[in-house]
Amino acid sequence: MAYIDISGVSKSFVTSGSRREVLANVTLSIERGEFVSIVGAMGSGKSTLLNIVAGLSAPDEGTVTVSGELTRDIRRDAALVFQNYSLLPWFSALENVRLAVNAAFPNQSRDEQLARARRSLEMVGLTNAEHRRPGQLSGGMRQRVAIARAFAIEPEILFLDEPFGALDALTRETLQQELAQLCCDGRRVTTLMITNSVEEALLLSDRIVPMTHGPRATLGSPIAVDLPRPRTKALLTHDQRARRVRATVVAALTSGSGRRLGSRRRPVAPLTVPLSLAEAKGEP
Repeated sequence: MAYIDISGVSKSFVTSGSRREVLANVTLSIERGEFVSIVGAMGSGKSTLLNIVAGLSAPDEGTVTVSGELTRDIRRDAALVFQNYSLLPWFSALENVRLAVNAAFPNQSRDEQLARARRSLEMVGLTNAEHRRPGQLSGGMRQRVAIARAFAIEPEILFLDEPFGALDALTRETLQQELAQLCCDGRRVTTLMITNSVEEALLLSDRIVPMTHGPRATLGSPIAVDLPRPRTKALLTHDQRARRVRATVVAALTSGSGRRLGSRRRPVAPLTVPLSLAEAKGEP
């Protein structure tokens, strides 16, 4: 049995008296220690699916289980990192992390919790900023705090919801590399990430799962990323295996976008695919 099992999940929302079907019969299995990315256009339903898997929302149909246990609420052994940081503005970076540690390890003393929080901030390069409040930090530093908070509680599962989408290109690439290194060091955390960036998914994932456009979005076949770790952008640019994986992902997303001919779809933002399909295949 898979560690995380998503079976036949469907979800719709009612707005202004009309029902909008977002997800239809979504099925996916994730093994313990895997890093799986769901890639699709903005507005396709990726965040809705992540919220269901994380226990923040209930599906209309289908089930989500972890180690055979039905998910009905937020799991205490899971951590979430969102695009908007979700930090408490009146607390310092250190205290934002310590509060999460307190929730996960309530029996530890305050000094033990602070020590754990400081180790996590040191891990993401924020030792000198631990006493600053979120308003005194840059966007990249705030996201480092959010990542430190997630790893400080030693989660079994990590949920990433477009964690770098609001950052500038240079900061985004730096944090992607740092997260790639964190995910390689020590105990592998089972991770589910949603993104609209194929390059980001290639850098971090063991498998990439394409999502079709909505309405009634679903998942395509997972694509294995059999590349050595740690990975770098340079490796992904020049490695022929990376080019083949990229081409497969792009082809799956491109073919999936026209799956429901004749259906009316609202416009969706494009995927972040820096190479054309021909370039991804290594063609001139």
